[in-house]
Amino acid sequence: MKESYIVPFGQGEAEYVEKRSRFIGHVWPVGSEEEARRRIEETRKRHYDARHNCWCYVIREGNILRYGDDGEPQGTAGQPMLNVFLREEVTNVCCVVTRYFGGILLGAGGLTRAYGGTAKLALNQAGISHMRLWASLVIPCGYAQYERVRQLAEAEGGVIAGTDFGADVVLSVLLPAERTEGLQARLTELSAGQLELLVEEEAFRPGPREEAR
Repeated sequence: MKESYIVPFGQGEAEYVEKRSRFIGHVWPVGSEEEARRRIEETRKRHYDARHNCWCYVIREGNILRYGDDGEPQGTAGQPMLNVFLREEVTNVCCVVTRYFGGILLGAGGLTRAYGGTAKLALNQAGISHMRLWASLVIPCGYAQYERVRQLAEAEGGVIAGTDFGADVVLSVLLPAERTEGLQARLTELSAGQLELLVEEEAFRPGPREEAR
């Protein structure tokens, strides 16, 4: 089974102001160094009038880590941004923090906090996701069992993707694939063997959105 790892769930953007300097953070999921470079160039063109467009990216394939300070003092921009993603263990990610200078110098410590903090705010907006083998399940049950089945699925790390209330209840669940047997065992114990989950698909893909730490 392929190893699980963390990626951004989607794109994220956030803004931070410090002593009239405006910092705009952008985060994207990317699959290659070429895609990351393209995101950086697109942002430079969009914010061509900014004083700085500092950047970093982490690519899992080849263990690639890169960052750039774009004219800020060395170690005050790209590295603090990169540290955010290393600390959160997020990979396949590109981040650009754009700075519109407000006329007041922030000093090395102020810059480090502003660039790292803005990158973290943008990641918070993007959210994270676990890339792993997920199973899409269907679990039919009676109304009397519904609440307990839902609790068991969530206790195994499952996410309820949908619920159909008809003659019986049918839950659609997204579950880490390696936990399918464990959930079936708990359903069997709950129902004396009457409840059975159905696996519709297993796929290596991003899971549901989660909050960054």
